[in-house]
Amino acid sequence: MNRFFLSEQRLIAAPRETLFNIVADPKRHSEIDGSGTVKGELVSSHERLELGSKFGMKMRKGINYRMTNTVVEFEEGARIAWKPAGNYIWRYTFEDVPGGTLVTEQWDARKFKMRHLLALMGVPKSTKRALEATLGRLTDLTENQPAS
Repeated sequence: MNRFFLSEQRLIAAPRETLFNIVADPKRHSEIDGSGTVKGELVSSHERLELGSKFGMKMRKGINYRMTNTVVEFEEGARIAWKPAGNYIWRYTFEDVPGGTLVTEQWDARKFKMRHLLALMGVPKSTKRALEATLGRLTDLTENQPAS
């Protein structure tokens, strides 16, 4: 696999709609973020994300900063992806399977122009760990919980 396209999957024993609704709510992103960098949502007019939504997040990685994202893929209950400033994408897909939902999280930086800087900073390696941790947090939040 390309180190600038990372993908992790997990079977989560929770309804697809519940999982999708958490990811589609930017106020919940700090709860599920496995990187530890997402600190909260900036004021947004979007209660729930949809195609074309712009939403901002308070971030911290050594220093405080803000990140603005645009939803670039959206299929209700099945797929959502957003692009921050920079040419990379965070994507989640949700598929009903026996025993729950197969959730896939992807980080796609193959079109990012300065990939060499990402590699020098160890971003692919830390992002791989963050993907795994995010799916773990999503599991902890939803397994054995009633559907929302």
